[in-house]
Amino acid sequence: MNSTIYSSTVSNDKELYIICSLSAGFGLISIILSMTIVIIVKHAKRRLHTVRHLLTCNTCIASMLYCIIQTINYIFLIFLPSITSDVACRWRGYFAYMSISAATYSYLVQAVSRLFFSIFARKYPWLTTFKAHYVLIFIHWLIVLIIPLPSVITKDIYFRPGSLCWVPFKYLLHMGYTAVAYYVVPVVSIIIIYIYIYRKIRRTKQSAETILNTTNDKRDLEVLRNIVILLCIYIVGGVPTLLFLFTNINILYLSGIVTFTFTVVVEKICTISLDRELRQALKSIIHSSNRVMPFENSLSLTREQNKTVRLQ
Repeated sequence: MNSTIYSSTVSNDKELYIICSLSAGFGLISIILSMTIVIIVKHAKRRLHTVRHLLTCNTCIASMLYCIIQTINYIFLIFLPSITSDVACRWRGYFAYMSISAATYSYLVQAVSRLFFSIFARKYPWLTTFKAHYVLIFIHWLIVLIIPLPSVITKDIYFRPGSLCWVPFKYLLHMGYTAVAYYVVPVVSIIIIYIYIYRKIRRTKQSAETILNTTNDKRDLEVLRNIVILLCIYIVGGVPTLLFLFTNINILYLSGIVTFTFTVVVEKICTISLDRELRQALKSIIHSSNRVMPFENSLSLTREQNKTVRLQ
């Protein structure tokens, strides 16, 4: 889609400023929520020191990266319109697409982990170790760095006044690659893994071995279901922008800027709500901070502190 269409979409600078500021605000909230989850997992008891929560923290880091890069792109769009370099625009597009794929593929990593635990744990127990998952996370970020390379290798992305550094719709091949590589591949892969695990459990549910592992199977399906829910919430944020590409309706372009980061906020809230252990850890932190110390204990503590001061 050429620059004329994009320029007409955002002719009102004040309106664009409000929209981008709102999106940046949601981005800041999502960063705070993501950091909260990482801090809770790191400082909580050993019950949160699991492979599953390690991968949850990996997704939180990807979400923080996504929101930071989107905010930087808004800063260039609103406050630094004088920087018209096509090369700089391509690199901004590269990092934008890299952050998107980092988030979507982090959910695929979680699904692959569930596949390890539910299907291959008995035959290959090393696949369920922390070491194996650190390797999985390394592969995740390596793939994330490689996938958006067409953004800088080609010249499809170039500076267009009043628009973000995305691939224009007129480059259909590159647009198709963007949709397939960043969204379709991880989503379809997660669905295939979910169906495979579900059918595997259903096929062998009558055997004694499966009966003994009924609780673990239900847990694996529950975790996979949560992964699908969170990924769908995340992808919904890109729907208005996708509709804009086909309809050229201005309100869809502006709403798409907001929904990108707003859905990340919703996804982080749902992450805490759907994770029982994480939710309980957060509740215990809140209750401990609101706990009122009895008057006698606080008085004796004050006396001890006064004695310490005198000794010093």
